[in-house]
Amino acid sequence: MNVEELREFCLSLGEVEEKIPFGKFARRYDSTLVFYVMGHMFCMFDLDDFTWVAVRSTADEIEEIAINHTAILPGRKNMRLWLNVAIGGDVPDSMIFELIMRAYNIIKDKYSSKKKE
Repeated sequence: MNVEELREFCLSLGEVEEKIPFGKFARRYDSTLVFYVMGHMFCMFDLDDFTWVAVRSTADEIEEIAINHTAILPGRKNMRLWLNVAIGGDVPDSMIFELIMRAYNIIKDKYSSKKKE
């Protein structure tokens, strides 16, 4: 998998926007590409250091998913509902795409129901 394949996959999910929003906080984040659905983040990775991808998850799933793979780590304290997945580790590309699709659906479902209310 490469940066363009992952980017194209994320954009193919529909109603997705891409931004590089963190550069205004610190220059080292100038290359973090973030994908949004309904205005909320579901996936991000570094364009210059394509060694990981972070995906949104749920509190219930994080430990279950992370415990089975050394290349998946729970997010840091400020990203507790995120999984960090190492590219090229013990997680096949197909599973990374599944995790991204799951993240997309988590956000879309959450904010679609709020929009209806």
